[in-house]
Amino acid sequence: MASWIEQSVSRGILTSRYPKAAATDDETPPTGRPPVPESPATSLPAARDRCPVGAITETAVDQGKCIRCARCVGAGLSFSGSVEAATRSRSDLLRISAGPTPVPDGAPPLAGLGRSLHLFLVDVGSCNACNLEVLALANPYYDLQRLGIFFTNSPRHADVLVVVGVPTAEMVEPLRRAYDALPAPKAVVAVGACPISGGVFAGTEGLASALDGLVPVDVYVPGCPPTPTAILDGLLKLNGRDRETREGRR
Repeated sequence: MASWIEQSVSRGILTSRYPKAAATDDETPPTGRPPVPESPATSLPAARDRCPVGAITETAVDQGKCIRCARCVGAGLSFSGSVEAATRSRSDLLRISAGPTPVPDGAPPLAGLGRSLHLFLVDVGSCNACNLEVLALANPYYDLQRLGIFFTNSPRHADVLVVVGVPTAEMVEPLRRAYDALPAPKAVVAVGACPISGGVFAGTEGLASALDGLVPVDVYVPGCPPTPTAILDGLLKLNGRDRETREGRR
């Protein structure tokens, strides 16, 4: 017991300081940041043909489609975008720079709930990667509960529907039932490329539609998969506690 206490004291507190402090490089692997062009005028046309999901056009990178495969890196793009890439608008995922996402006008969707949020996780057809990143928020390092955010086992006790996976036809009705069961005010967070755009499965048989074609989506968290920090940023955007919203108010 004494040895365990000595180790804890010597190592200090290991819980992430995010969002009080910016995310560190150790918390974010290279593909945890969105790819952005080093020179939009030349990089985007060169990288367009390398993208397997059509996320790159001659004018922008659709982060909602990007699967972070890194094929564009050798063509003038780099994983240097902001970790805090979640947006409240699908159109804001069309990015051409490494700057922060825009701070939208109007109150956050769940600003009236204060600091506490309860989450209900729904998998509508995933590979499990996004599930693992979402559930990592409950481990001692990210410690979601320190921010007043909790997972719940029933949508009737939740404020937020966290959706992962590509929306398959078989999951449309369960998804809508879960959404209808949430008491108002409520919000939906799309985590990863699959619910945002279909990801690598876009256009395939069995895919119902993108998530926002089935239920209203309040926050989009791009990535394949997004990091726990990116997901946390998206959750905090629901009640205006994210770093960018705070900085935008100064």
